[in-house]
Amino acid sequence: MFDTPYQAAPFSKFEAKDYKPAIEKAIAQALDTIKSIVTNIEVASFQNTIEALAYATENLDRLTSMFYNLYNAETNEIFQEQAQEIAPLLSDFQNDIYLNQALFERIKLVYNQYVPATAEEKMLLKTTYKQFVRNGANLSEENKQILREIDKNLSVKTLHFAQNVLEATNTYELFLTNENDLDGLPNFAKEAAKELAQKRQKNGFVFTLDAPSFIPFMTYIKNRNLRKELFLANAGKCYESTYDNRQNILDIVQLRQQRATLLGYKSHADFVLEERMAQSPEIVAGFLNELLQKALPSAQKQFDQLQTFALNKDGITDFQKWDTAFYSEQLKQSLFSLSDEVLKPYFQLESVLSGIFSIAQKLYGLHFEEITNIETYHPDVKTFKVTDDKNNYVSILYTDFYPRKGKRNGAWMTSFKGQYITPKGENSRPHISIVCNFTPPTTSLPSLLTFNEVRTLFHEFGHALHGILANTKYPNLSGTNVFWDFVELPSQLMENWCYQKEALLLFAYHYQTQEAIPMEYVEKIKASAAFMEGLQTLRQLSFGLLDMAWHTNPNIDSIEQIKNFEKKAIKPTELYPDIEKNNVSTSFSHIFSGGYSSGYYSYKWAEVLDADAFEVFEEKGIFDTKTAQSFKENILSKGGSEPPMDLYVRFRGKKPSVEALLKRSKLIK
Repeated sequence: MFDTPYQAAPFSKFEAKDYKPAIEKAIAQALDTIKSIVTNIEVASFQNTIEALAYATENLDRLTSMFYNLYNAETNEIFQEQAQEIAPLLSDFQNDIYLNQALFERIKLVYNQYVPATAEEKMLLKTTYKQFVRNGANLSEENKQILREIDKNLSVKTLHFAQNVLEATNTYELFLTNENDLDGLPNFAKEAAKELAQKRQKNGFVFTLDAPSFIPFMTYIKNRNLRKELFLANAGKCYESTYDNRQNILDIVQLRQQRATLLGYKSHADFVLEERMAQSPEIVAGFLNELLQKALPSAQKQFDQLQTFALNKDGITDFQKWDTAFYSEQLKQSLFSLSDEVLKPYFQLESVLSGIFSIAQKLYGLHFEEITNIETYHPDVKTFKVTDDKNNYVSILYTDFYPRKGKRNGAWMTSFKGQYITPKGENSRPHISIVCNFTPPTTSLPSLLTFNEVRTLFHEFGHALHGILANTKYPNLSGTNVFWDFVELPSQLMENWCYQKEALLLFAYHYQTQEAIPMEYVEKIKASAAFMEGLQTLRQLSFGLLDMAWHTNPNIDSIEQIKNFEKKAIKPTELYPDIEKNNVSTSFSHIFSGGYSSGYYSYKWAEVLDADAFEVFEEKGIFDTKTAQSFKENILSKGGSEPPMDLYVRFRGKKPSVEALLKRSKLIK
């Protein structure tokens, strides 16, 4: 599509205002292609209908991936205005396809008569047919119009939600001038806060809600009142505030329920889970409650341990959520003599990335070479050419690691171009991107990562491998185009290497002395892997339960009810006193703007898969090439071309067991 090296995205050719007309043109081209499929005088066949449709949106997909990736990583007012106009256009376009009766009749004809020649053809035929049915193809004309309005409204409301979260995050700052207030804060965080203040023409220290600023503050600051202030700012940033998301939540939830009902489903969760490994809300509820029963005794014990520790250490009699990170870190240091300040010098970002590349080479035969002949969208972004052991081109990898204004919080993997076999038979290779918000370098320090940031990078790199090693025929079955509760398997599996001595010795060297990380630290990292895992599991389960509550027929119709609705949903997991201004839902981007609606449980679901899968590597060796090759061939390269459980069983030899996760988390002996 693009006349650039590797057909890479030509960022300099597009200003923010250019995307809408370019996308409109690409939509028109795609509709012309679909019209030619519909008006084809030949009898509908797999090739002239199903395959042709799979390739119909290539140009549009490239442009929308560019736009939304920049919208998330490099947004501004123009991007946000454009997004409000582009979202309804894309919603209308999707409905123009799925509600095209003549097109659906051709698809239905093929679905009822064609015998697929391969497993991938079978999956493409099945998913194409089901996508049409699940998006209203069987509705009456009147209900099709209702569906169009619902989808258009949903596309705008989810954007509003995301923009509120971004604006609330960007506009808040905690400005401190008294250095005594920073007692306990490590030098790396203090220096970063001072430099941020200087950038904002202030003399003092600035802290924000961005993770590299927020997390060290909550973890180390001894001043309890200041921890409370920052915690409450984050916990209530879109609740009863300038960027209030309560009405957006009600609108999104009600629209999703209306859509599900219109399509014949009991709830949004029933609709979503039909196309997941878990299959139904009842199965998800059973899964979450089983883990809750296993985790709750351990979580309660750990909570009591923290309370007692805080009481004995500082006389804290009303242990609160803003105390958790601080006293967890204090307790961890007392038990393991291990802290981020001790570990960070061994985790220079560039070294960690190099180590990850080495691990990928040992496991999958991949090589990463930094290149400068393709464009990036920001000076922080770097690009790498990925090749295999025979020097064949495999992929392009973009990395974007530091927080900045216009970039949303968190970490994610995305793509600028998917992998697929072109109609001419060429294997068109993917362009993958990892976007994070890590501790940035300062004038005196390179970017030194906390161990949690190291784990995050490994996680996102696992997703990246799923995209890089994709090797399927059809674009909509490639890479991470898999069931949502399967997509986290490669990412969470990759995290396991963080804790392995052989892996750590590939990259964990002191940034000044180049000495390898001491073995006692490695042992402590492994020993502390399950530290407070009961509480962490409880936290994840609370998010999963809240997600399912919102999407299984919620009986709520006013913004004043949102607080109580949330409290009731997470009550089985709640050990802390309630905080009046705390509301998770109003900034729960995963489920209200990030694609995880009725799917947050999938993090724990995938943990079951990854713990079970990693047992093979532990048995055979963490760099065993035969095991890695099997995971590559049966999981990473296959995308969504076959049912995920079939792929998993082919790799593992059996279905997954929850026992491996419970043992690893020390929730059972």
